[in-house]
Amino acid sequence: MYFDTYECPFSRIIMLSNAKNLIGLYFQTQQHFEKLQTQSQQKDLEIFRQTKAWLDSYFSGKSPSFSPSLELDSTSFRLRVWQILQKIPKGQTTTYKQIAKIIAQERGIAKMSAQAVGGAVGANPISIIIPCHRVIGTNQSLVGYAGGMDIKMKLLELEGIDISLLKAH
Repeated sequence: MYFDTYECPFSRIIMLSNAKNLIGLYFQTQQHFEKLQTQSQQKDLEIFRQTKAWLDSYFSGKSPSFSPSLELDSTSFRLRVWQILQKIPKGQTTTYKQIAKIIAQERGIAKMSAQAVGGAVGANPISIIIPCHRVIGTNQSLVGYAGGMDIKMKLLELEGIDISLLKAH
């Protein structure tokens, strides 16, 4: 496993790769940040250059027109939740309950647990590119973010969302 770092306007980010695809993107504030760095070898890779270009575009306020190549390894449930996250447009939010409804409908079941969706959202290994920061509570509350609530609020503000309309949890 290889890593490189990126300095965003409010935190250091670590990028992880298997030499071909991006497999992780974590804020310095996230649990295990240091461990990920020490268990990997720093290397300049094309995937990291692509990811940095994507992040430069995003943090300059643009919507990147491309995505670095991602490789995700998890359960089919988590992978489906992460696919749904990638469809949330920049500058918009959705709720855990709305994602649960989509999955329940796809599976032909009456109900899906929003808490199960929350667990999958919280396990997202590729912050920002898979925009888990765009998921909020049903009552418009700012809940949970592995990178920390300050970073979640800054990302939402960067995307033009008026966080004063959201409730701190």
